[in-house]
Amino acid sequence: MEFGGTTSWRAVPLCLALVVALQACLCSCATAAPKTYIVQMAASEMPSSFDFHHEWYASTVKSVSSVQLEGEEDDDPFARIVYNYEAAFHGFAAKLDEDEAERMAEADGVVNVLPETVLQLHTTRSPDFLGISPEISNSIWSAGLADHDVVVGVLDTGIWPESPSFSDKGLGPVPAKWKGLCQTGRGFTTANCNRKIIGARIFYNGYEASSGPINETTELKSPRDQDGHGTHTAATAAGAPVPDANLFGYASGVARGMAPRARVAAYKVCWAGGCFSSDILAAVDRAVADGVDVLSISLGGGSSPYYRDSLAIASFGAMQMGVFVACSGGNAGPDPISLTNLSPWITTVGASTMDRDFPAAVTLGNGANITGVSLYKGRRNLSSQEKYPLVYMGGNSSIPDPRSLCLEGTLQPHEVAGKIVICDRGISPRVQKGQVVKNAGGMGMILANTPANGEELVADSHLLPAVAVGESEGIAAKKYSKTAPKPTATLSFAGTKLGIRPSPVVAAFSSRGPNFLTLEILKPDVIAPGVNILAAWSGDASPSSLSSDRRRVGFNILSGTSMSCPHVAGVAALIKASHPDWSPAKIKSALMTTAYVHDNTYRSLKDAATGKASTPFDHGAGHIHPLRALNPGLVYDIGQDDYFEFLCVESLTPMQLRAFTKNSSKTCKHTFSSPGDLNYPAISAVFAEQPAAALTVRRTVTNVGPPSSTYHVKVSGFKGADIVVEPSTLHFTSSNQKLTYKVTITTKAAQKTPEYGALSWSDGVHIVRSPLVLTWLPPM
Repeated sequence: MEFGGTTSWRAVPLCLALVVALQACLCSCATAAPKTYIVQMAASEMPSSFDFHHEWYASTVKSVSSVQLEGEEDDDPFARIVYNYEAAFHGFAAKLDEDEAERMAEADGVVNVLPETVLQLHTTRSPDFLGISPEISNSIWSAGLADHDVVVGVLDTGIWPESPSFSDKGLGPVPAKWKGLCQTGRGFTTANCNRKIIGARIFYNGYEASSGPINETTELKSPRDQDGHGTHTAATAAGAPVPDANLFGYASGVARGMAPRARVAAYKVCWAGGCFSSDILAAVDRAVADGVDVLSISLGGGSSPYYRDSLAIASFGAMQMGVFVACSGGNAGPDPISLTNLSPWITTVGASTMDRDFPAAVTLGNGANITGVSLYKGRRNLSSQEKYPLVYMGGNSSIPDPRSLCLEGTLQPHEVAGKIVICDRGISPRVQKGQVVKNAGGMGMILANTPANGEELVADSHLLPAVAVGESEGIAAKKYSKTAPKPTATLSFAGTKLGIRPSPVVAAFSSRGPNFLTLEILKPDVIAPGVNILAAWSGDASPSSLSSDRRRVGFNILSGTSMSCPHVAGVAALIKASHPDWSPAKIKSALMTTAYVHDNTYRSLKDAATGKASTPFDHGAGHIHPLRALNPGLVYDIGQDDYFEFLCVESLTPMQLRAFTKNSSKTCKHTFSSPGDLNYPAISAVFAEQPAAALTVRRTVTNVGPPSSTYHVKVSGFKGADIVVEPSTLHFTSSNQKLTYKVTITTKAAQKTPEYGALSWSDGVHIVRSPLVLTWLPPM
């Protein structure tokens, strides 16, 4: 999906107010039809008159029932319940009208009532680029670690079990701890699971409650993946090595997941109409009960307050059970404040490029050569010796022209037949624009970036000869097409090229911070490869995902934070295999404090949208470095009580806080004075007072390196503040020893824009780096 335009963070409250007002207006004019609500319950408050929680839940539904639901002979409360939740989350999902939902919020034992929401998918070379060779991954998964088999749960569109990426060759028996199963359905039997795919389930009750029955003539009500997205993400995280993998000859080599010997459990939560929050919550709940160690969730929607975000609440429960949760940050960049999945107990992942590209070229009739990218491989090839008429249907106006965007039905054959057509990105899928050109008789396409995409190039498997070019090159091509008497061009394709410099680069589409829910929690956490990623694909889907595309492939190349998320989940599985006793926070800390912020030209990471240096609001702590993350030296641990105290200073009411407690008697201890007191691996200091006073931040590090070690601190210089760290040296004498340090930040000249730097501890072997961001809020 394409995103365009820019948004000022100051305009966000106004926009939200307008949206709320519009929703209120629409709701007041409509009859209240039943819809799905997620109801969180205080499990410990179940009356003694009930033997089981589900009986209590049904009784609660009956107590608020006002009218008989359409199509039901009697208002059976059990029939109205869509799901019961019991592991990561306590409660149920049920069909209620608005009046019933209001009464439900007041019922005894009810903690929270959340409306159903729809989330969307955030849609090889990467192991080698990340430094994970087969020898290294095999050494991590040695026989001595057989008792610590790691399971990666993937919430997505299902899985294509026949892919060689899910071969179980060389794997031992299914881990004894595993409680999951293989759910059968059309096109999927228990034989489709093996020692690699050890679990497969489907979740559709919420979808059907909101959208009606799934059309089983076109959609498989089974774990089988007809979309390809779920197969791609699962293989990226934990796919087995497959030699000679490629897409039409592009990116040829060994396709291998981050954790190739980890087990995979597929939880199908996305259907043709989207991914519904009640289904996602049920999948997280079930995955935790099944025994997954890591969850990869490449989904997202808007960002709600923590206590209103069902995924935030469910992932909090997963964290309490020791499950590491990685989520995609979203593809709404380069707009600021566009991130989703912002909770500090979630690892939020942005996207970056690799050092591999698929170069293609446009040669204009005036002799100018324009460099772009493409994955085109078809029967129709343009001769490099011949020049083809070139046309751009847009005008000189800044107002978008449907013809310039090559939208369905906008191109006339008499205008484009036999020509190469320049199409602007936006509104419709990139490959679909080429289909429109092809249907109108065009010979080829130049896909031009707009300001929203900048110079970032994303390759696609087009249906006709096509080259994607950056914004500036697109402007040059369009100018030539409008000014030359008889503009011409030809296209050529150069295959796969490695060693691209600079790399990595922050993807323009990667969603950006700051974290508008809590400025003191820096987001995203890290970036990972998410541009032009090769991985396994569904045999039911075309590489372009267009229904008109009849091609079928075993591997496909995709881009998105959906692709970067499973990279991090897979590396987390590697760390879990090496350190089975580590908490999710320790794993996250290892990923963040070992991340790097320089590209392969030894310069600061760049932002593809601007060509300038990226900031921690773009890349978080930096680009993951898996080998260093396996041996980080020091880690910042955070327990569930710490996260609860963080929520206590987030202005949540006692009832709102209960969304995160399994014990209704749990109360705040008030050990934190600010959200910045959370022992996060990044430091984001926010000066809200005028004049800005000094801030003190404390952090505690745990020694996971040599028992006897000494670390010295190094801090960046800042224009706006003086930084003092006490003590400046940390002396450790034992493993797992904890030491605390204090950072005092004193303003000397408040800055109008945030300042960025780092605080690092080093013992000469390890460098434990935390991004340090200083923000001075303007006077109110």
